Amino acid sequence: MNDFNYEEILSKIKTGEVVPYAGPGALFDVTHKLTGNAMPAGSDSLILAMNNGNPMSPRLMYEFPRAAMDMELKKGRTFVNRFLENLYNDENWSRAAVHDWLAQLKLPYVIDINRDTQLQDSYADTPHLLVRGIARLGGTDYRFRLHQYDGTAYNEIDQDDADTSFPILLKPMGSPQPESTFIASDADFVDYITELMGGFGLPKFIKEYRKNKQYLFIGLPLTRDTERMVMSDIIYASSEPAGWALIKEPTEKEIRFCRKMKIEIIREDVTSLLRAADQPFIHSPEQQQVIQSTG
Repeated sequence: MNDFNYEEILSKIKTGEVVPYAGPGALFDVTHKLTGNAMPAGSDSLILAMNNGNPMSPRLMYEFPRAAMDMELKKGRTFVNRFLENLYNDENWSRAAVHDWLAQLKLPYVIDINRDTQLQDSYADTPHLLVRGIARLGGTDYRFRLHQYDGTAYNEIDQDDADTSFPILLKPMGSPQPESTFIASDADFVDYITELMGGFGLPKFIKEYRKNKQYLFIGLPLTRDTERMVMSDIIYASSEPAGWALIKEPTEKEIRFCRKMKIEIIREDVTSLLRAADQPFIHSPEQQQVIQSTG
């Protein structure tokens, strides 16, 4: 039973004052319909899936971008992109309770740093704007691709042509649909974060819309600098306090970072939010392990 009162947060989420920011822990209950395996989303599970179930050296197991960089150097960038595309294009993944909840709300702005398509699937019957990060791509000063969805198909557009009355789905790490684009390796993150800090990683309508917003970080571990740097720039110009982070057992590093960012830590896992929102979910011991490993 959770002790935290989510009433204010849930109310502000519905009005758009609080923006959900989904991390790998938001996918804790997603399993493959044929194998029963959990969807790889967190750093460790992605590394193991990329390396045929085998752990890599401790240095590479530290985080997925480092392991992806090693694979890229050995097998090429296309290997990493193809791995992510095949993984997340698989139609046999079950639905996440978090995304079923978001699908009911149809919020004006949602951030999702996972690379799967569940958030997009939640808006499959709703026109929306899809913003995804890109890296190491010539011919543009920007580090995002923008697609407008009309209810049946995506069309790539310029930011000046976007219908900003549509809901905005921000997936900075990319996805396989409508065409694959991913931020995965260290080299990708260096390029993307540099341009994000310089103002070229987000369209101007997001930079305007995000002013004075608060955020609810759902299943987002904040132990690694990569996720922290991306998050810090995406929520720039937030309100004070900046929001809340669901971290059941925060590390000292997470506590210090959240204090600096003026983020309140809720010492609960994702399931406490789902209970407060009256959203049904399946919670097996295996899924509890996924929650603990993904934040």
